Amino acid sequence: MRFQETLLGGRLIERYKRFLADIELDTGEVVTAHCANPGAMLGLKEPGSRVLLSRATNPSRKLRYNWEFVEVAAGGGPLQLVGINTSRPNLLVAEALREGRLAPFAAYDRVRPEVKYGKSSRVDFLLEKDGERPCYLEVKNCHLMREAGFAEFPDCVAARSAKHLYELADMVAQGARAALVYVIQMDAERFDVARDIDPAYDRAFRHALASGVESYAYDCRITPQDVTIDRPVPIVTPR
Repeated sequence: MRFQETLLGGRLIERYKRFLADIELDTGEVVTAHCANPGAMLGLKEPGSRVLLSRATNPSRKLRYNWEFVEVAAGGGPLQLVGINTSRPNLLVAEALREGRLAPFAAYDRVRPEVKYGKSSRVDFLLEKDGERPCYLEVKNCHLMREAGFAEFPDCVAARSAKHLYELADMVAQGARAALVYVIQMDAERFDVARDIDPAYDRAFRHALASGVESYAYDCRITPQDVTIDRPVPIVTPR
């Protein structure tokens, strides 16, 4: 996914009220950007951190900028850009599906986003092809790294995400495929559930795996010009 124009650099002043961030641009101007991330953002919101912003495409929107990346030494590793915009992973997965770059789903030729299923829920993508079982695909953004190279999800209690895991398990019981894709918006070597942060999510994840829900994790290649799903990362959750 290539950005339409060059991202703007600056320094984080403060992230507050979950969805707002004050940032001093390299020009010296102070702006308030939209932070499309409801999570705790552990290790990603330190004042003074280098950040990159995109301009909002809707000219009538109140906040003119979106916070896209922060540069941090994630987990004590080398400095790297980490994507904090949780609206990006669905776009990245849609692009990768369209280009046939997600091997587990390469057989499908129809992709429908935001399809109702379960109990008043919507799945991120429903994949279909004549003669194949439909696949219910849920996408999660991962930006937590407490140990270098080791990505984790979630970074806060994620009750809604846990609910989706049980609903995906129900779809498998009804004869469909169901899968989770964790989009790690940084460079990582392995992935696991942060069970100390949300034990209920861990229980739901294990239930989903035992029920036949598939799980995949991919890290991203990030530059100031674009972000792309890069390569699969092993999931190390003990069975």
